[in-house]
Amino acid sequence: MTKQTKNQPHNVASKLIESHLVSGKMKAGEEIGLKIDQTLTQDATGTLVMLELEAMGLDQVKTELSAQYVDHNLLQTDSRNPDDHVFLRSACERFGLWFSPAGSGVSHPVHMERFGKPGKTLLGSDSHTCAAGSLGMLAMGAGGLAVAMAMCGEPFYLNMPKVMGVKLTGKLPDWVSAKDVILEMLRRHGVKGAAGKILEYYGPGLKGLSAMDRHVIANMGQEMGHTATVFPADDAVRDFLRQQQRENDFQRLEADNGATYDIHEEIDLSKLEPLIALPSSPGKVFPVREVAGESIYQAYIGSSANPGLRDFAVPAMMVKGRQVHERVSFDINPTSRQVLENLVELGHLTNLLSAGARLHQTGCNGCIGMGQAPATDQISLRTVPRNFAGRSGTREDKVCLCSPETATASALMGVITDPRDLDMTYPVFDDRSTFYVEDRNIRPPAKHPELSVVEKGPNISTLPEFDGLPDSLEAPVLLKVGDDISTDDILPAGSSILPFRSNIPAISEFTYIRLDPTYPERARQYQESGSVIVGGENYGQGSSREHAALAPRYLGLRVVIAKSYSRIHWQNLCSFGVLPLNFVTPETFDRIQQGDELVFDGLVKALESGDKIVAKNARSGERYELTHELSGRQVSMIIKGGLLNMMRQALAA
Repeated sequence: MTKQTKNQPHNVASKLIESHLVSGKMKAGEEIGLKIDQTLTQDATGTLVMLELEAMGLDQVKTELSAQYVDHNLLQTDSRNPDDHVFLRSACERFGLWFSPAGSGVSHPVHMERFGKPGKTLLGSDSHTCAAGSLGMLAMGAGGLAVAMAMCGEPFYLNMPKVMGVKLTGKLPDWVSAKDVILEMLRRHGVKGAAGKILEYYGPGLKGLSAMDRHVIANMGQEMGHTATVFPADDAVRDFLRQQQRENDFQRLEADNGATYDIHEEIDLSKLEPLIALPSSPGKVFPVREVAGESIYQAYIGSSANPGLRDFAVPAMMVKGRQVHERVSFDINPTSRQVLENLVELGHLTNLLSAGARLHQTGCNGCIGMGQAPATDQISLRTVPRNFAGRSGTREDKVCLCSPETATASALMGVITDPRDLDMTYPVFDDRSTFYVEDRNIRPPAKHPELSVVEKGPNISTLPEFDGLPDSLEAPVLLKVGDDISTDDILPAGSSILPFRSNIPAISEFTYIRLDPTYPERARQYQESGSVIVGGENYGQGSSREHAALAPRYLGLRVVIAKSYSRIHWQNLCSFGVLPLNFVTPETFDRIQQGDELVFDGLVKALESGDKIVAKNARSGERYELTHELSGRQVSMIIKGGLLNMMRQALAA
């Protein structure tokens, strides 16, 4: 690995990158390769990862630690989800992973409780893996295939990001909490404002933020399009690890005196107020006081974005001896078995239930559209990280993102309420105190993996094989979409779709159905010859699920042309052999229409030589110059038909 430059002050992000750098130079925009210490997979994406490991012939994982969580697809309305749970457990035994079964909790807080270590790298097949940056880790979300490669001991490749230093000063006032900090960042910078950047928080304001407060902020950095969020490993992290009976895992990791940042931001915590993101974007942020008074149907507490014990204890203290409004469904979604047991031990669960709360099992649940769907056109206040239209499971939803304090105050009053207007003293809860640690239900790697047999249910199919990129391509523009298209738009989540996650032919039938229900049928007509999608800014934001690249590729997608891409989806397109191109001039977007046929000649040659890529519009005769941001490695990968093909060829050589 590359050594740190002597006598040069380093920020935390650069220390983490430099200590894990195996290829490339730390120059913004250049491709680098990083050694990955830990991986995280969850059941919505993990089944594909295990199939990919099997396809590559892996014996045992090469990482220091890999963990598989069952937290997304918990509904067992038929055999498909439980069959996948059995498959995942058996694959963990075979390949040497830790296994967290259904009911143990959401992957991100559980990983933080049990396995997070300062100074380590973590790669997860879930976009909110970034939450572990709260412990002084370099934690990033990625597509499942990239995570599978890391589990095989391969580096993780990305473009070197810039580092935005966010200096925190002051102290949060009463009724304002960590969720309001990240909502303030979203208010300032929007859903694209951190693209190509690591967010590093520092400054005296950190003293008032616990490790779980930092988890809230790091988790939702993904909604800004970041590469990662990093906090120092300081006394707050030591307190957390001591609480989890893992103090030996602590190592101090802080920025050097005089460390600098590429971009600067500052937040005076004392000046923040309760904030809320209105439907249907995490970046549509306003002060709660400006929208107070509107009737609500639901207030939902939980998810990976607000998973700490204090995020449930404070609402419990707020509703003690009171009743939530008769019109409100007050949904409590504990995020780990440990949190749930502590709520019981401290008496907080009784307070919540007595106030009228509905208790749900530990897991992602409503955050991913697995239950707790709101009524049509009714406002739902949620502490979850995303409010993309329809993600809740209700097509015409009105999901707002807010803090536990705002959600609970609104549940009590029946309308959106600024918690500062309540006639009560702010309940202070210290989540750094010692409490009951639950670690009995997470299963370690098998002692004799050679005796394990991977068990596959009837809904688990083999991965499709794809051919390489043709040199000449005549393909129709089957779909033209606008800005901020999310992976939920491309391939929705929810209880009716995600059970097909291990069956690519079946799940592909849901591709783009929210925007154009005819897309799957039209795409099948060009499954062999190929098709094109045209998009706007920030194409593919949101979830890391690689199904949003794999399913369209299965239906024949060969090229996407967009103004800009979200990092993870862009990487996923490359991994499955879909060529992501950019407009040289944004005005070209307006000149291409859905239904046009684009003709590419000498495509492979242009990619290999670095020549301009030109597409001819068969309808208008216009010629469009296009560009890309691919490294030489990614060019080779796409020409060969994707990362799996490239890996198979390397193993066969």
